[in-house]
Amino acid sequence: MITIRPIPAFNDNYIWHLQQGRENWVIDPGDSTPVLRALGDAALHGILLTHHHLDHTGGVKSLTDQFDCSVYGPGSIEGVTKPLTDGDKFSLMGCDWEVLSVPGHTLDHIALLLHQPDGNHLFCGDTLFAAGCGRLFEGTPEQMHHSLSRLAALPPSTRVYCAHEYTLANLAFAQAVEPGNHDIEDRIASARSARAKNQPTLPSTISSELKTNPFLRTQSPEVRARVASHGGSPDGTPVEIFASLRQWKDNF
Repeated sequence: MITIRPIPAFNDNYIWHLQQGRENWVIDPGDSTPVLRALGDAALHGILLTHHHLDHTGGVKSLTDQFDCSVYGPGSIEGVTKPLTDGDKFSLMGCDWEVLSVPGHTLDHIALLLHQPDGNHLFCGDTLFAAGCGRLFEGTPEQMHHSLSRLAALPPSTRVYCAHEYTLANLAFAQAVEPGNHDIEDRIASARSARAKNQPTLPSTISSELKTNPFLRTQSPEVRARVASHGGSPDGTPVEIFASLRQWKDNF
């Protein structure tokens, strides 16, 4: 079994540290310093990347210079030694992995799905957040909605490892969209308790996201009604509802 731990970086990033025995990999190391601190005297065997933004890749060169390790990720990123594309399957640390293309936040964005005996673990970078989703810096609403729909279709028990601690801010927006959603109220209380103890609110689960994430709830009558009250159409397609929600959130 692979042990998964968060390494906090910058103000709100999480670099995910995967460990099995003496083997260590990290996901989206935007900064090498906290990674080296977490490793201690251990060696780094490889890096996995979800997309090209600097807060996810900024530590790669320093780490590869020191450890001469493999780098898996989109082929568009400088330094990648094992390019990954949609549908790729590979074995790493004794477990099976699957690659999902999830453009929207960036065009090269991928998600990494780890299959373990205890279930699925999804590393989704900045595509799906706890109770939210990434901004559309490069992609279209159609692309992001399709990407989120792919992730939402994963088994409900799938654990979701986002790359930022945005949960409370996202839940504030989710509550504005669905003020009558008791699952959101419960999740806010849980997240506040975790943050008060300086604990991460992650991982989430697909099940929790389906109940509380407005960007996965575009078919909800209440979500549609609230979108209409903010200038959208209650009869819009799911993509149109998503686009209205994303615009609302961008200015929230």
